[in-house]
Amino acid sequence: MPLSRQDPPATTPHRDPGEVPQPLLERPGTRPAGPRRFLRDIALPYLSNGAIGLVFTASGPVAVTLAVGTAGGLNQDQLASWVFGILFSGGAATLIMSLLYRQPLGFAWSIPGTVLLGPSLQHLSFPEVVGTFFTAGLLILVLGATGMVRRIMAMIPMPIVMAMVAAVFLRFGTDIVSSSQANPAIAAPMVGAFLFLTAVPALGRFLPPVLGTLLAGGLAVAVSGQFVAGAPGPILAAPVFTPPVFTWAALLELVVPLALTVLFVQNGQGIAVLRAAGHRPPINVFAVVSGAFSVLNAGFGAVSACVTGPTNALLTSSGTKERQYTAAVVYGSLALVCALLAPTLTRLMLATPSEFVLVLGGIAMLRALQQAFVTAFAGAFTMGSLVTFVVTISGLNLFNIHAAFWGLVIGCAASRLMDRPDYAGS
Repeated sequence: MPLSRQDPPATTPHRDPGEVPQPLLERPGTRPAGPRRFLRDIALPYLSNGAIGLVFTASGPVAVTLAVGTAGGLNQDQLASWVFGILFSGGAATLIMSLLYRQPLGFAWSIPGTVLLGPSLQHLSFPEVVGTFFTAGLLILVLGATGMVRRIMAMIPMPIVMAMVAAVFLRFGTDIVSSSQANPAIAAPMVGAFLFLTAVPALGRFLPPVLGTLLAGGLAVAVSGQFVAGAPGPILAAPVFTPPVFTWAALLELVVPLALTVLFVQNGQGIAVLRAAGHRPPINVFAVVSGAFSVLNAGFGAVSACVTGPTNALLTSSGTKERQYTAAVVYGSLALVCALLAPTLTRLMLATPSEFVLVLGGIAMLRALQQAFVTAFAGAFTMGSLVTFVVTISGLNLFNIHAAFWGLVIGCAASRLMDRPDYAGS
């Protein structure tokens, strides 16, 4: 039964004049995936992509979370609860959305949002910060439910969005080079395995290149003796509730930057990556789900939930479009398991050399990085794309809002001035 409320047919560079307006909350275009369908669609490449997505998400990003929380004076119980919350919400949202829409819709948490908390934790109490988590989650949910997010995203040309994605993803490519120089004993076998399995397609079909990279890296870590286990600790997570405190100073400092980062930096990346892979992500539903799970995260003292570009790039890195949702189901299931084992997972991931995670993530991200550059600079809106790329990679930070947001804003403004023929022909 169609929803009665629909977005108005706005005139944008991306809407076909004959296109039927979508319902306010986008509905699945196919039946949800049941157990039989999932078992029929799952295969080794999707298991590999889902597992690598989890390794990537639960390593470097968790390390960033721990570093920010520790510097902000959080105790071990609060840190463990934070890690539990972000992994649990990411896994649950991914499972629900991916099975419902039968698309690889991967959720995690906002790393830029986590980073911007660092300075705030130096002069705000943690309960005040938790109060902003609740408020930002509600704001994100409301903006998604009103349909504003999809209308705004429709006004931004895809090449400009992909230029922002290319700038954000570029560091994953350069990490391969810097890690190879810093720790060749780990990086060289991983790069060699990837090149060999890619150059020999017959072998690559049996052992996906990125999975081979993971196995080669694990073996290199073991042989080189660079796995350094820390002190023993608790095995299972024990979430704690931090009562929120709402103050105007904290709300004015963090709520708007957190909401903009989730909706237009994080979700914007994820939407662009999924579209480039041939999927049709539900933009307003993304915002609603991000808001709802952000409120859940706040109950665990954790930062906002969101759709992420890197995770979805890994989930869609190989295989056929119709079966890639199974990689997201694997990722979501593993995330839920890791949420329960959050303290153990954290110790294990921090015991591996950082170069292992950087090379693995960089290699897995190469195809997405290539697609981002091709989409951004192979056709129209190239000047706006270039400005977006330069501003985003510059690290510009105004009002505590990530450079990727300003890249989109400034890039769109520049494109309106310098890419006028492209808008006229759209």
